[in-house]
Amino acid sequence: MLILRKSKPAPSASIKPISNTRPLILGHRGASAVAPENTLAAFARAFDDGADGIELDVRLSRDGVPVVIHDATLQRTGLVKGDVEQLTAAQLAKIDIGSWFNRAYPALARGEYAEQRLPRLSQVLERCRPRPGVIYIELKSQSGTATDNLVRSVAEAITEFEFQRRTVVVSFDHDAIATTKALAATIRTGALFAPTHRRRSAWRREKILRAAGDCGADEILLHRALVRRNLVEQARDRNFPVVAWTVDDSKWIERAQTLGVHALITNDPAKMLAVA
Repeated sequence: MLILRKSKPAPSASIKPISNTRPLILGHRGASAVAPENTLAAFARAFDDGADGIELDVRLSRDGVPVVIHDATLQRTGLVKGDVEQLTAAQLAKIDIGSWFNRAYPALARGEYAEQRLPRLSQVLERCRPRPGVIYIELKSQSGTATDNLVRSVAEAITEFEFQRRTVVVSFDHDAIATTKALAATIRTGALFAPTHRRRSAWRREKILRAAGDCGADEILLHRALVRRNLVEQARDRNFPVVAWTVDDSKWIERAQTLGVHALITNDPAKMLAVA
């Protein structure tokens, strides 16, 4: 079981931490503050820095292979034109996705980063076998039936590597979460929520909780701006551990303990753990 629920604290006149146990620290796309995001190097760095797990993004290649990349195109991290879904896994495996980091952050540049290639999900799972920790896999929305194919491919990879107890499949596309649960009920899932520029009432507490329940999510992942005491408490009452993303301010360690936040997704696990 990935989750150890904390008991709800008794009412008190002052706000005190509900637990002395710190929240889980998860590397956002690996240790992306100090290494090129969504690369094997970034994931290794996160674990080496003491992270409790990592978060990564997956899309499908043209031939239906789940690959690890955030953007739909290769322009930003691959420095080349082209859509991920238009290239085969073999073609994507040749794309240099580390040199951009060396150019953008010369003070953090390493020669090994220029050797990083776009990884398949299976490569990441294989590398994580000896690493104790949880892996949050975000399904990126794709057009048409591609999302269902992505869900199926990711579920198959998790099952093949027997990572059901070590992964949490998450998405803003709550239909994809429901499909994941329908295909493999043993895989943990999480519903992602972000602020909206429309009306603040759009993501009221009850709407978030209802949406998470309707899609069969096991956890709720909130943008840091949405993390509020009442929402976290009500989520915990309904057996939804809350994960906050993306936080790089070390003050969130204490806040997470106070509110009962289960995990923090951060670009810099080492920085957060230094405080914890």
